[in-house]
Amino acid sequence: MARITVEDCLGTESNRFALIVLAADRARQLAKGARPLVRCDNKPAVTALREIAAGKVKFVENVKSILVAYINETKQTLAGQRISRGLRTPPKPRASTS
Repeated sequence: MARITVEDCLGTESNRFALIVLAADRARQLAKGARPLVRCDNKPAVTALREIAAGKVKFVENVKSILVAYINETKQTLAGQRISRGLRTPPKPRASTS
């Protein structure tokens, strides 16, 4: 089969960030045993992109609300990890030595 790229999928989902979130979610489903919707012998990430390019996988909800929820969830996860390590504030940038 021909190589699949993110550009091949931009026809079905124009937002690159949304496309990657969708592909990652579908790849996780495939890795956990979900049945592929297209015939191919690729790893889950490539199969997910092939499914998106074929129009078999897409967002059901409003893309913007999904992305906002994903970003908020990621921020909360990262904040929780920082607190569990005893870090309550973001790290200060290091001064460059020239």
